[in-house]
This record gives sequence, C-alpha cells and structure tokens, in this order.
Amino acid sequence: MNFSTSIFKDYDVRGDYPKEINPQIFKAIAQELTLFFKPKIVSVGRDNRNSSKDLSSSVIDGFLAQGVNVVDLGLITTDMIYFAAGKFGYDLNMMITGSHAEGKNGFKICKKGAFPISGEGGLYQIRDNLLKRESFPKSKIIGKLTKKDILNDWIKHALTFINLKKIGAFKIVVDTGNGMAGLVMSKIEERLPGEFFNLFFELDGSFPNHFPNPLIEENLIAIRKKILESKANLGIAFDADGDRAFFLDEKGKTISGTILTAMISKAILSKKKRETLLYNAVCGKIVSETIEKYGGKGIRVRVGHSIIKEKMRKYNAIFAGEHSGHFFFRDNFFSDSGLIATLKVLELFSLEKKPFSKIIKEFDKYFVSGEINFKVDNKQEIMKALESEFKNSAESIDWLDGISVWFQDWWFNVRPSNTEPLLRLNLEAENRDTFDQSLRLIFGKIEKLGGKRVSH
Repeated sequence: MNFSTSIFKDYDVRGDYPKEINPQIFKAIAQELTLFFKPKIVSVGRDNRNSSKDLSSSVIDGFLAQGVNVVDLGLITTDMIYFAAGKFGYDLNMMITGSHAEGKNGFKICKKGAFPISGEGGLYQIRDNLLKRESFPKSKIIGKLTKKDILNDWIKHALTFINLKKIGAFKIVVDTGNGMAGLVMSKIEERLPGEFFNLFFELDGSFPNHFPNPLIEENLIAIRKKILESKANLGIAFDADGDRAFFLDEKGKTISGTILTAMISKAILSKKKRETLLYNAVCGKIVSETIEKYGGKGIRVRVGHSIIKEKMRKYNAIFAGEHSGHFFFRDNFFSDSGLIATLKVLELFSLEKKPFSKIIKEFDKYFVSGEINFKVDNKQEIMKALESEFKNSAESIDWLDGISVWFQDWWFNVRPSNTEPLLRLNLEAENRDTFDQSLRLIFGKIEKLGGKRVSH
C-alpha cells in the first residue's frame, strides 16, 4: 500500500490533511491494528476538526470489517480517551486528533488500562506491515457498533481530585478557541463557584477566531484583553483537543509549564508527603527544589508521554509534569489531563488566598529562555561538539535527553526533535546578566556549527 511513512511518529500518527492523512489510509490502519493486536472491542473518540468525523467513520469501518466490536465515544477531549481505556477496559482506544497542530490530523492510541502504544510499541510495525499489504483477509463476522456518552463519568472522575468545597468564587476567563475543551468546561463551570467569562466555547472545526494552540503568542491576544477588561483573577487557555491547559495571571502573564509543575507538586505534597513525583529533563530547577522543599522525592526523566507513563508506573509516582504543559496523575490511570491540572491549580489558588501573580512569585526565581528551535543538518554532531566545548568548564554534563550542561549559576539543554531537522534549546540562569551572556554564548556556538534559529 502506498502512503507517506512519515505520518508514523514516536508517540502518535499525524500528518497533513488531506495530503497525507485521509479516510482510506485510516481504514487500512484500523484493519492492520486489528491483525496485529487482535482486539475484541475498541473505543474511538474524535476532536471537532472538520476532517475528524470522516476519519473516525473510516477507522470504525476498518475495525468492524475485521470483526471487532466498536464503542463510538463521539466528540471527546484526548484525556477522555485515556479515562475510557482505564475505566471501561476496552482493548484498544483511539482518539482522532491532530493535537495542537494546525492543518493536520491523526490519532493517539492506547491499550486497556491506558497503556500507551508508541512507535517502538507497535506503530512502526503497523507501518511496515502496511507497506507490504496488498489486501486484508476477509472476516467471517462483522463487528457490532454501539455509542456511549462518557462526559458525565469523566466530570465525576475529574472532580475527585479536589475538595470542591474549598474552591473559591473567582473571576476566570476561559478560552477554548472553539476546540474540544468547550464541551467539558461548560459542564465543569456548572459545578464551580465564581464568575466565568467564556471565549469561543462553540465547537467549530474551522476555528474562526484563532487556532487553539496557546503556545503561539498571537492566540492569546483575546484572553489577555478579556482578563484586563474584566479584572479577572486568572485566565485559562486550552489547546485544540483539550488535554493541555495554559494559565495566565491577573496581569495577563503566561505561566510556564515548569512553574505549573512546581505549583501542582506543592499542592499534591501539601496533602501527601513522601510521594514520588517525576519531571522531564528540560523542566527548570524550581521543580526539583519545590519537590524537595515540600517533602517529596523527585525523579528527572526524558521528554515524551509514553516514557513518562512507563516511568510513573515503575516508581508508582503520584504526579509528573512536562515543560510543554502535559500533567500526569497516578489516580488518572497514570495519564495526563488538562482538566485535572486546571482543577488542581484552582484548588491551590483558593487555599493561598492571594493574587495569582503573588503565588507565582514563590516559583518564578529564574530567568528562562523557553524552547528555542534551530534548524540543523547534523543534530548529533552539534551536540557532541557542545560536549567537547564545555567538558572542561561545566560542573557536569548528562545525556538523559539530548545534552544537558550544568554550571554553578546556569544550565542549558539541547535535544533533537524526533520528527524534524531541529535542535531545541532550553536555558536557565539565576540572574539577568548571566542569562543574557549565556544565551548569546550558546546562540553563537550553535550558529557557528551551522544551526539557524527558526520561529515557533
């Protein structure tokens, strides 16, 4: 079968629609998944991109044609597919979504119990089998299709992570960008006190106002304006498939994934000390410092949801955070959820009883670059050259995830993209002068080695 093999990634399947991703290839993938994993029952959910309905129908047809029973979950957020996998025990669970990527579509998939399926865990084998596939064996039976609405079950589950009586009555701006989080937040807000200013809650797969990707600054213009106009206490912006939430304080300042990881860690450890918490290799130092300060055990791990979920199970970790805004919870089947992270932050905010910007001040100690991308032709060579450059002056160097180089008052990480010819730089320093000097230094080194800085 002919298709673009590049759609198969380390953690999902994703590509340009309709050039690379289309109903035909999706039906074939579903049939190949059936032959490889031999499920008896699968669940399928989708986001509200205009292309997702047809893609969902195609994978459902593929599963049914191979004799597999299908539970159609309809429109859901990505964190709801993990919930379905853990709560109801379906053999395979597929979410049709392009995540936060504009103009793309694809799917994420996990097994019973919300165990993720990665490239090495089966997706690459599915790819290779499809390349050789000329036809599929005809099943003697046709699978049965049922529909199931899990929204109320999901809301009930998410609310178990907080003490609802402790949530204060705040003014909150919520921007879901016409994406999937509008479906969930409209229900959640009925259960919470306070006043909500909702932006773009109507599900619209053409995303007429702005694309729901809060990582891009221009997508935050509307929420910042509304926070200041309404004198809100905070703002919450969700991505397209609703599994990531990004927070802004009462001044409209965006809170980084590192600071949110530290905040949620504090909230959890205030209730349960001596727990193990994970954070990825490019989270700032404040995360490990906060975990230690509040009596937890912190373990640094590689970036990537499949890796984090595996390590969480290994260490029975109660929580894990990524710099990119993914937050994982043990009692959520070791899976990530933007909604549960939102509720945990609201609970902490309620208990602190001071402006969000004041709460953040405890964690906002360092000067950080954020993630900066460089287009390169020789990822490994450049990282090796950086190791040689700093091996005599650095306090330590590690290769946990790309290369991390540590000094007394600053550090940086450079790691390769799994799917693009890019190196991603994150740098952090204890003061402004060191930050500025260090950033210029690393920029110069990477550019001298052939790297070209690219926009987000």
